[in-house]
Parts: sequence; structure tokens; C-alpha cells
Amino acid sequence: MAAVSHPVFARVYERLSVAMDRAGTAEFRRDLVAGLSGRVIEIGAGNGRMFSHYPPGVTEVVAVEPERRLRAAAERVAPTAPVPITVIDGLAETLPAGDGEFDAAVVALVLCTVSDQAGALAEVSRVLRPGGQLRFFEHVAAERPSGLHRTQRLVDATLWPKFFAGCHTNRDTVAAIRVEGFVIEDLRRFRFPASSNSPSSPCVLGRAIRPTPTALR
Repeated sequence: MAAVSHPVFARVYERLSVAMDRAGTAEFRRDLVAGLSGRVIEIGAGNGRMFSHYPPGVTEVVAVEPERRLRAAAERVAPTAPVPITVIDGLAETLPAGDGEFDAAVVALVLCTVSDQAGALAEVSRVLRPGGQLRFFEHVAAERPSGLHRTQRLVDATLWPKFFAGCHTNRDTVAAIRVEGFVIEDLRRFRFPASSNSPSSPCVLGRAIRPTPTALR
């Protein structure tokens, strides 16, 4: 069992995630999973805010969440989802799944918090079938050079990760996805909120493919 517990952050996030969805992240969540089908693994499911957005082509979602309070919240929401969802304990860096089990993987505001981003992405690649999709919605490092990028470096080195359960605002997640060998087929960059200069405002939403063995030759 992953046995992760961030009780203060979990309580705050349960309320914050609802407010964020009302402010616009619900639309991004819908776009993130639009058109998905087959078996899906959602990594870092939190309190289940993604669950209502899965389209009918999805036959099953395995939702992985290590934080106890958030996982319990996700378990309560899962029966109301439009597709079958099983919520399980587990870490992104050691996913409790076999090789090539899934047609798609979904990460939403998760890769900023994992302790080993490269290791987590390697696990995503492992559990996806060749040609499987990685759908990602993440906040990322600002463009360089910029005042916001310098601010991100400062807050990441001080209190931000402690207050936000390990979150780092200055990660180049798109580059990390490419380094792992995924081919990015769709990528959208934006600020959320649009006029914000918060360290967490630069965001990406996209789709990447795990190459087939033929494509890797």
C-alpha cells in the first residue's frame, strides 16, 4: 500500500478543486478525455473530479490515488460516474498494473507533485499498450527568460512544495514526456486563470502516443 497522507492539503484540495472546476477547469477536464475508448488508467485521481467526464466509449477506468482522504472521496464518487471506475491505492512511480494493460492513461494536475517525474512517465509507458495514448493536463514551467519563471524557481526552492503536497511549478513536463519516448500529437498552452501571474498559471493540455515497436525502428 502507498499509505500517503497529507490531511491538511487534502481538505484544502477538496474545496479548491470544486472552485477551480466552476472557474473553468471542468471544461479542460472534458477536453482532456474526449474521444477516449477502451481501458483507461487515471493516475493521481484525487477526489474524483475527472470521473464525470469520461465518455461512453471507455469500458473501464482504474483510478490510482495514494492519499488516503482523497482516495476515500474518489471511492464515494465513483459509483455516480457514467463508466465503470475502480479506485485503488498506488504510486505513480510504481503503478499496480501489468505491462501493456491499458489503451490510455490520464494525468490531470499530477506530474507536478510526483517525487520522480521521469520514473512516473516510465511507468505510464510500461502500462500502456503500443500505440496507447497519454492524455495530460498539467501546470508547467513558464517561458524563459521571464519574471514568472524566476518566481517559479524561487517558490519551488522555498515553501510551495511544502504547502502543496510536493507540487513543483517549474517542471518542463512537455520535455519530460518527449524524453520518455512519447510522440506528442496535440499540445495546447495557456494560462489559467487567463490573466493570472500565479506560479501555477502556465498550463498545457495535450495528447501523446506511445510508439509502436515498428515506429521505434
